Amino acid sequence: MLMSNRDRPARLHYMPYSFRVLQAGDHVLCAVSDQRIPLEDLRYWSIARQEPYASAALSVEAELKARPAG
Repeated sequence: MLMSNRDRPARLHYMPYSFRVLQAGDHVLCAVSDQRIPLEDLRYWSIARQEPYASAALSVEAELKARPAG
């Protein structure tokens, strides 16, 4: 039986300029908004935190939250 990757979240390893698929799927969920991001539209992620983001603004929001106060 063929397994479809549609409607399944992927598991990725985020690297500079690209990512590696660890578990097949067609999307990931934004770490800030839980918005579904199709893999072909994924442009923003954190290598350090291994998190995807739906937009540049959400990426900045996550970065600011992750920084220590002071």
